[in-house]
Amino acid sequence: MADTDARTASTDALASPCPPFGETPLSMLEARRRLTSDFLRSGSESAALDARILVEAAAGGVIGNHDPFAVLEEAVIARIAGFRVRRIAGEPVWRILGEREFWGLPFSLSNATLEPRPDSESIIEAALETLSGRRDDALSILDLGTGSGCLLIALLSEFRSARGLGVDVAPEACETAMSNAVRNGVAERAQFRVGDWVSGVSGVFDLIVSNPPYIATAELDSLPVAVRDHDPTLALDGGADGLAAYRVLAAALPGLLGAAGVAILEIGAGQAREVVAIMQAGGLRHRGERHDLGGHPRAQIFGRT
Repeated sequence: MADTDARTASTDALASPCPPFGETPLSMLEARRRLTSDFLRSGSESAALDARILVEAAAGGVIGNHDPFAVLEEAVIARIAGFRVRRIAGEPVWRILGEREFWGLPFSLSNATLEPRPDSESIIEAALETLSGRRDDALSILDLGTGSGCLLIALLSEFRSARGLGVDVAPEACETAMSNAVRNGVAERAQFRVGDWVSGVSGVFDLIVSNPPYIATAELDSLPVAVRDHDPTLALDGGADGLAAYRVLAAALPGLLGAAGVAILEIGAGQAREVVAIMQAGGLRHRGERHDLGGHPRAQIFGRT
């Protein structure tokens, strides 16, 4: 009983209205130090980095361009206090801030969108390599399950003559994606449509990309809190074996992909063999793969020929 009471008291102290920040004056460096200590005690594996990002974001301006000895205003301290409670509760840093960088571009987040992650940049890298000779062509791009629009918008930022369509089943995701297209200066070349995968999509495309849900349903509850409680389930749940979306794509993509077109799909850990087999059974040819930052197969590349 005593041990249980001690743990409860410790948890309550961490979740309380931030007593370490109730003292003023407080410098940015000291705020970062205290926040790092709190995050370490709550089990964070990136405590110092999280503390720096949140403190500097609360202070405003460009992250990395602050005087560490500057005395913080009370309003800034109050924002840090709020950020602290949310981070200790398991909310990811970028969810707290409402945006995250992807491919060097800023993307706003919403409850209906995945948080863009660096591993997904392997799709952009694969597209640039595979279509290296067509950088200036007026390509048509389709992004299925567009979410925040990060894949399509990053591709449009690289293929400056291309136009693209992003499709997502969640209306809020399409709204977020459109606002991100405006924010990143590609709105005139991007469209977003609410739909269930390829429903209502016609024509042929030079490049089709997708980061579909690929987590098996039974594994959702065991995901880290930052993913399980903060990313939308629709974007995670890949059905009983995690491969349901790939079967839909395998049936649809051959009819949407141009003769010289390329389809690039993100996959989960250990799914390469199964996904390749599914897509080949649908009539596509496997053209290679791109590994992520951890060295794992991540982007699978397919074509009609």
